[in-house]
Amino acid sequence: YFRKPKIPPHLNYSKGILLMTNITAAMVKELRETTSAGMLDCKKALTECDGNMEAAVDWLRKKGLASAAKKASRIAAEGLVAVAVDGTKGAVVEVNSETDFVAKNEIFQEYVADAALVALMHNGEICDMKTFQCPKVHKSFEERLTDMIAKIGENMNLRRAQTVEVKDGIVASYIHNAAAPNIGKIGVLVALESTGDKAKLADLGKHIAMHVAASYPLFKSIADVDPAAVEHEKTIFAEQAAASGKPANIIEKMVEGRVKKYYDEVVLEEQAYIMDPDKKVKQVIADAAKEMGTDIVLKDFVCYRLGEGLQKKDEDFAAEVAAQLGK
Repeated sequence: YFRKPKIPPHLNYSKGILLMTNITAAMVKELRETTSAGMLDCKKALTECDGNMEAAVDWLRKKGLASAAKKASRIAAEGLVAVAVDGTKGAVVEVNSETDFVAKNEIFQEYVADAALVALMHNGEICDMKTFQCPKVHKSFEERLTDMIAKIGENMNLRRAQTVEVKDGIVASYIHNAAAPNIGKIGVLVALESTGDKAKLADLGKHIAMHVAASYPLFKSIADVDPAAVEHEKTIFAEQAAASGKPANIIEKMVEGRVKKYYDEVVLEEQAYIMDPDKKVKQVIADAAKEMGTDIVLKDFVCYRLGEGLQKKDEDFAAEVAAQLGK
């Protein structure tokens, strides 16, 4: 005569003990910043998903309460990004520091600028870069970093590097929020393969690089999009459409439309060109090719945003100063 009680999704039994995920204000705040959904909706999503942040994002999206998660809102690490270009090859690097004060230090800036040049020489391979012997100090690049850490008194890290190259054409670069020549908070490289006029190609590449810095593309072309990511989006779009109660054939068309919109948002070639929104980036490139009388291929692009994918610890500056004063 006893019915088994229905256990809410945020509760579970483990070894006979009833456990409940503690949904903290910090978790709700993080989800709200990631999705722009309402506070109560975020709390409900986390409760329904047992505190799983990624599942909560999808739950909100399926309910039509949030758009795709934007990682950019979680960028927090300090330091600098640098670029270096030599004709048909370019490199971009990121070197992190604990505070923004170090990013303004001339010694640190010189190291970051040199890191981009070393990356160009070693095709962005971090391990090879660290063993490179610096002529100016007669030490390896890693030893130079260690000395700089000891001198400045703050931990630093040569985090990542990447190169792009074309056989014939140009590699254009762009730095946003520049702290010095070729170093700043965002670094972009765009590789254009073409036999066309190099000056015109460089101008086109520079403007596309500026577009990349502003528009956050994740892929170069539709062919580069991860099929698993597309299927994930389709699943969410289908559930959103199904909630409307429309017939299956209409839902299918709705999903197709949403997938196209997804491509328009994350694929560089499909994005509306920021300097002429009536044209897509691929049309701008095609127009330039027609004007020059030769083919232009967008071969590659890379964009480093300072601290992307890293989470900076919360700091209480007043408490830190008090601790140093022994209070």
